[in-house]
Amino acid sequence: MNIPLNIDWHQILLHLFNFAILAGGLYFLLYSPVKKFMDKRISHYKELEDTANEKLSHANELESDYKKRIDDMNADIMEMKAKAAKESEAASAEILKDAKQQSEKILQSARASAEAEKERILNDAREEIAQIAVDATKKLLEEDSSKIYDDFLNATAKEQDGE
Repeated sequence: MNIPLNIDWHQILLHLFNFAILAGGLYFLLYSPVKKFMDKRISHYKELEDTANEKLSHANELESDYKKRIDDMNADIMEMKAKAAKESEAASAEILKDAKQQSEKILQSARASAEAEKERILNDAREEIAQIAVDATKKLLEEDSSKIYDDFLNATAKEQDGE
């Protein structure tokens, strides 16, 4: 056989066969397990990412729900504050009304007692004035009657002396 360039095809085929066995063995021994490991790892991290995204979306839903609840509670609190303010205004108005009524009653009783005191003082003053007038009249009458009597006696004595 006359092979140009001294190429031994038999040797080349053996090397190709050897390379195919080596490549197949390495594929089954190294590439396939490493590829499976990498796929598992990718799927594992994909699952972690999916669960994290689910938890994040669930957390966002809970957050929006809590914000809604807080807004509802704030609205309820504002309503309760408004209601309490109205009740306190009504209670204060009632207290003021009662206080005004009591002050009117106190003023009326004070006026009545002042009027009664005034009448008592006027009556006492009238009685005292009347008593003073009576006493003064008695005194005047006693002084006048004794003076008149004395004058009468003197006048009669003069008349008898002059007669």
